[in-house]
Amino acid sequence: MPKSSERILLGDIGATNARFALLEGDEFRALEWMTDVTYPQFLDAVRAFLERRGHPMLTAALLAVAGPVHDNRCQLTNRPWLIDGAALRESLRLEWVRIVNDFEATAWSLPHLKPRDLHQLGEGQAFAGAPLAVLGPGTGLGVSCYVPGEGGGQVIASEGGHATLPSTSAREDLVIERLRERFGYVSSEHAVSGNGLENLYQAIAAIADVDVPQRRAADITKAALDGTCPTSRTALDLFCAFLGSIAGDVALTFGARAGVYIAGGIAPRILDFLERSEFRARFEAKGPSRFYAESIPTHVIVHPETTFVGLQALIAQSR
Repeated sequence: MPKSSERILLGDIGATNARFALLEGDEFRALEWMTDVTYPQFLDAVRAFLERRGHPMLTAALLAVAGPVHDNRCQLTNRPWLIDGAALRESLRLEWVRIVNDFEATAWSLPHLKPRDLHQLGEGQAFAGAPLAVLGPGTGLGVSCYVPGEGGGQVIASEGGHATLPSTSAREDLVIERLRERFGYVSSEHAVSGNGLENLYQAIAAIADVDVPQRRAADITKAALDGTCPTSRTALDLFCAFLGSIAGDVALTFGARAGVYIAGGIAPRILDFLERSEFRARFEAKGPSRFYAESIPTHVIVHPETTFVGLQALIAQSR
């Protein structure tokens, strides 16, 4: 059971970057970004962070990681890091270590976010006491759900980003067929993530039989927003449409009538584009369940440290 006097290492460990902070009392300090590729092993990154902080005395660690967690261990989905809670506890001589999925941590943040932390897309009104769902395109696609209840509620973590990518048109069938040729199984993450945007860009160019330069996700986004590349614009349009369809499916699956939240680093950078896109129309386009979906609000989370808000909430609940 965590104590208020503890100094706890907090971590948000993704496929591209790792962020660490120290929780002292009710405040986290010394937040630092680190590039994962710099360190061959996860423990190397932890030790480097602690060395720069003057080797502070720690009592515990709580880590949010981008991958499924089993027995307090995680092999990152998109990076060859194995994060082992027992090994970390022994190496740093900690009282306890807990590892949770990164979107489990994000889901714990949802009831603590303020209106200034959110940007609403479309209409809808939250139904009090209902679940709240969150999904987020970044390096991958995370999906989770917070269910209110006694004792602080509970979170349902998932690997929903690896569910099958849905299609709603003949054009999308063609894009998915191109992706199937490359990947075999085509998950939502293959289209709605940073890598997914690149996949869409390449597939659209191949279908149209046009030559386009190789671009990373950030460059595709910039070219789309600048209006300098029609293929980039089409790829970002399709990205937003797929995101809307998937978000609507998540809402129906979890019964998330209190709202669906979009997290991650991509959506806050394209807010104006997202508002003008098919996102909300595709979120609501659920056939006989359209009226159900229309009533659900959708928000983009613009708080920069959502994962750490969730980790703090999880610790506070345990005290």
